[in-house]
Order: sequence, then C-alpha cells, then structure tokens
Amino acid sequence: MRRSALFSGTLYILFGALFTYFAIEDLSRNQEWGFYTYLLVILATFDIGSGVKLIAFHFFLKKKQAESKKTK
Repeated sequence: MRRSALFSGTLYILFGALFTYFAIEDLSRNQEWGFYTYLLVILATFDIGSGVKLIAFHFFLKKKQAESKKTK
C-alpha cells in the first residue's frame, strides 16, 4: 500500500523540525556554526521544502479528482 502525499509531506516537515531543533541545540552547545550545524540546517531546509511541496501536491491532486468526478 502506498502512502499518501499528505502523510509523506507531514513526515518530511516533522523531520525538518527535528533537524532544526538539533541544529539549534548544536549551536547553543558549541557557540559557533560548525560543519554539523550547517549540515543539519541544509537537511532541515530540504525536508521542509519537500514537505510543503508534497502537501501542496496532495491538495492539487484532490482538487483535480473532485473536478473529474463532477464532469462525469
């Protein structure tokens, strides 16, 4: 069974929030921007961006499916 785009998008956003939290914790612990902090911020950016894109795709797909049912 395939997961819906809404579920996957939500999961990506949660992982992005988790990576952001880890980056903030690493920054507060080390008091400087190191390689690990940059890596976590980049991962969080990609995850949150992908999550928003998947959620938008879910609603676009639902709208198209509803329109196609109305025309039948």
